[in-house]
Amino acid sequence: MRNAVVVIPTYNEIENIERLIRNIFSLQREFDILVVDDRSPDGTAAAVNALATEYGGKLFLMEREGKLGLGTAYISGFKWALERDYQFIFEMDADFSHNPNDLIRLYNACNREAYDVAIGSRYIKGVNVVNWPMSRVLLSWLASKYVRLITGMPVQDTTAGFICYKRAVLEKINLDKIQFVGYAFQIEMKFKAYLAKFKITEVPVIFTDRTRGDSKMSTGIISEAVFGVLKMKFNSLFGTNNFNEI
Repeated sequence: MRNAVVVIPTYNEIENIERLIRNIFSLQREFDILVVDDRSPDGTAAAVNALATEYGGKLFLMEREGKLGLGTAYISGFKWALERDYQFIFEMDADFSHNPNDLIRLYNACNREAYDVAIGSRYIKGVNVVNWPMSRVLLSWLASKYVRLITGMPVQDTTAGFICYKRAVLEKINLDKIQFVGYAFQIEMKFKAYLAKFKITEVPVIFTDRTRGDSKMSTGIISEAVFGVLKMKFNSLFGTNNFNEI
C-alpha cells in the first residue's frame, strides 16, 4: 500500500475517469486512488471496476446509493482512508480541472515542507483559471474574499477543491459533524483546520474548466456557501467547532 491516496468523487464522469486514472498512475510518485461513485447512470463505476483488474491493489471503488452530495462523498472517502494506513489523503475533481501532475507538488508541501494542509490555489499568484467566463471568475474570486473577511482565514482560495491533508488533520476534525454538502464543504474543512491551528499552505495551480461532461454547479450550492460561512463563524464564536478530543 502506498502512503497517499487520492479520493475522487464521481457522477457521470465516463468521459474522463479512465484517462484521469491512467494519468495519475503514470506519475513518478505512486498514489492509490479511491473513486467514490454516486450510482452514475452512464457507467462510470463499471469503467472503474474494469480498470481495477489492471491496477490491482492500487485502485478502489466505493459505490453509494445515489447522488448524495460532494461533501458526503469526500467524508465517506476520508473515513475509508483513515481505516487504512494512509498518511496523506487528497481530494480531487474527476474532470481534469485539476492537473494530476500537481499532486506531487501538494504531496511535497506536506511531506517535505511539513505543512498539514496543502491547497491547490487558483488565486495565490494572480488569477489562474482557464475556460471560465469572466462572470464566473469574478464570482469565485469575490466568494473567496468574502470568506476571508468573515472567517479571518489567511487563505486566498477558500473554495478550492484540490487539497492534500495529512492524516492528523482528518483525525482531529469530527467528520460526522461536517454540516455542508456542496462547495461550502470545502470552506468548512479549511476553517476547521485553521481553528485547530494546523499549518496551511497554498500551492499555485492552474485551474482548467472541464471540457468533457457536465458541470455540477447550481444556485443552491452557491447559496449554501454564502450563508454557510456566516453560520460557521457564529458557531466558532460560541465554541461549537465540533472537534474530536485528542
